[in-house]
Amino acid sequence: MSEIADNRRPLRFGVLSHNTTPDLATLLAQAQRAEQLGYSTFLLPDHIGDQFATTLALARIAAATTHLRVGSYVFANDFRHPVMLAREVATLDVFTGGRFELGLGAGWMASEYQQCGIPFASPGVRIERLAESLQIIKALLAGERLSFSGRHYTIEGLALALQPQQRPYPPILVGGSGKRLLSLAAREATIVGFSPRTQTISVAGHMNQSLDIQDALAPALAEKLTWVRQAAGPRFASLELNLIVLEVILTDKRQQVLTEVAARYGLSEQEVATTPYFLIGSSEEICTQLLHYLQKYYISYWVVWEEYMEALAPVIALLNTSSSP
Repeated sequence: MSEIADNRRPLRFGVLSHNTTPDLATLLAQAQRAEQLGYSTFLLPDHIGDQFATTLALARIAAATTHLRVGSYVFANDFRHPVMLAREVATLDVFTGGRFELGLGAGWMASEYQQCGIPFASPGVRIERLAESLQIIKALLAGERLSFSGRHYTIEGLALALQPQQRPYPPILVGGSGKRLLSLAAREATIVGFSPRTQTISVAGHMNQSLDIQDALAPALAEKLTWVRQAAGPRFASLELNLIVLEVILTDKRQQVLTEVAARYGLSEQEVATTPYFLIGSSEEICTQLLHYLQKYYISYWVVWEEYMEALAPVIALLNTSSSP
């Protein structure tokens, strides 16, 4: 489609697996299906519990596919020292033939910190640690011999013998919902991810998260885009903007479904219809929505949860057909 060429990047799509079934055959089949359907990346979250270890699973997925990119969505920074993570990233990029994308976040699931006995610091401290980690990881992957002295990490004359295949380093995704984290992403990452804010609440002594649906609406996203543009400055033109979709509903009764979804979330139909976090309609209607959001918000990299992989596939096929010479 000509509209794609008018903006800085073509559309591409990723599948985010829950990775909650400890069944290797199921996970590999899911990734192979994503590759068949034309998805660009297959992504795994980084949580403790009933999931395969993220780095090992991604290496196995890459071995079972041919061109599908793999990535973390996202590693929790506080659970790994940046030097060790840099080594894991370099190894994964070599093992995958240069198909790895590093997603790194400040850490947000308070319950996991509690379970592991790791103090859940304030957002400011966690973001400060992430900022230092990004400096260290980028320098080491770029081949520097690094000496670094920060508030949280100290590195003395360290270099990695193993270097990633992608130079100077694999694509780095940092995402979030707040101004400080998105501004950091705009300055340091190659991919900036937008996600709605979660709220931490304590229930019977346990920390739980809930989605702030108002933060998924168009006005909030427009404000976040402004933060990113301001923080990125001239490098904004080189950034890839990413968004994880809450729901994809393929239907020829768009208005009816909009009404149903609006009632379920306590929103107006207009609010649901104008936010990129909901993709609702026929293949043609969703294509139109994606191209509109590309022009309005510069979002070109769309991620859907595994349960919506098949629903979005006809849209990807239609976009690929329309953009072919």
